[in-house]
Parts: sequence; structure tokens; C-alpha cells
Amino acid sequence: MLPELLLGLGLGLGAGVTPGALLTLIITASLRGGFRAGMRLACVPLLSDLPVVVLAVTAMGAMPGAVVRVLSVVGGLYVVYLGVTTVREARTAAPPGSGGTAPSSRGELLRGVVVNVLNPHPWLFWIAVGAPLFVSAWHRAPTSALAFVGGFYLVLVGSKIALALAIGAGRHRLTPRGYRLVLGATGVLLAGVGLVLTLRGVVPVPPPPCCAGGRT
Repeated sequence: MLPELLLGLGLGLGAGVTPGALLTLIITASLRGGFRAGMRLACVPLLSDLPVVVLAVTAMGAMPGAVVRVLSVVGGLYVVYLGVTTVREARTAAPPGSGGTAPSSRGELLRGVVVNVLNPHPWLFWIAVGAPLFVSAWHRAPTSALAFVGGFYLVLVGSKIALALAIGAGRHRLTPRGYRLVLGATGVLLAGVGLVLTLRGVVPVPPPPCCAGGRT
């Protein structure tokens, strides 16, 4: 069980800190609403990944490539929309405590779930890497397979929560101009991530066979 646990921890760390759409949303939410807002989005994989894991383990790579490409294009365009919206809001945004209002927690959480479900990276990771490891471990001992999944999500979510905590603690030190610049930069980054996702759907690039960085 220990090897699978360590493997899950390592893959979870790589996936948790790699820049991507969800990570950028966590940064934006932490800037706007503080640690609690960022923490809610950090926990999104626990809410949205279950169907991904179940389908990937069941299909074991049988999902048509066209489905992944459609997910990439649709998800990418949606992330671009979120980035553009964030940039527009940043022009007049006020730092927390200066009259600014944070988006509703329900809206932010729903936005994160939609982004994560439409993001092809979780699908690719679980089809190419996670599902084969899980099934192999399950055949040896179910507890090893569960240790792999538990270790993976413990570090994946934990690293994102740690980032939300760091950003949420320092957001009040930003001046109005600094706050708008940082918020605008996250919007640009979000739009850039969306463009990459869209282009990968239009011109797909085969994922590395053992790369955790694609799970963001």
C-alpha cells in the first residue's frame, strides 16, 4: 500500500501546483473573497472528479478522441469568457474592505465545477495515468488502490488550499491600483489558459504517457 500512497502523493503535488484554469480561478477568488472563497474552489475536484474517475476507470482509455477534443474547445472558450469578464471587472474593482463586493459563493463554486468538468486535463490524466494505476493496484489489493486515490486528492486539494490561504492573508495589503493590476493579470492569465485549451482541441497534441502536470 505504501508505494501506491507515495505515488498518489507525488502525482497530486505535481497536479496541484501546475498552473491551469482551476488554479487561476482559485487565485482570483482568494483575491476577491479571501481564504474561504479560495478554499471552496480548491475543493472543486472533490465535487466534480467523481464521474471523471468512474468513467475513466470503466472505459480504460476507450473514450473517443473526438469527445476529448470537444471538451477542450468548449471548456477553453468558457475559460476565455471568464478571463475577459475578470479583466473588465478589474478596471473598477475595489480591494476587500474598500467597498468592493465579492461574487456569491454559490456562483463561484458553480463556475469552478463547470470549468473543471469541461477541462480535458482531468479526463486525459485519469484515462492515460490514473485509471491504469488504480486498476493495477486494485487487482493486487483494493486498499492500495484507495490509498493511491486518497493520497492524490489529499495533496491535490491541500496544495490549492495552501495557495488560497497565502493569497487570502495578503490581499488586504494591496492598494486599489495594485489590486486591480493583480486581478487584471489573473484575468489575462485565465484567458490565455482558455486559448491554449481551445487550440489543443482544434490541433490536439498527444499527452505524455506519464505526466501529472496535465492535471490542472
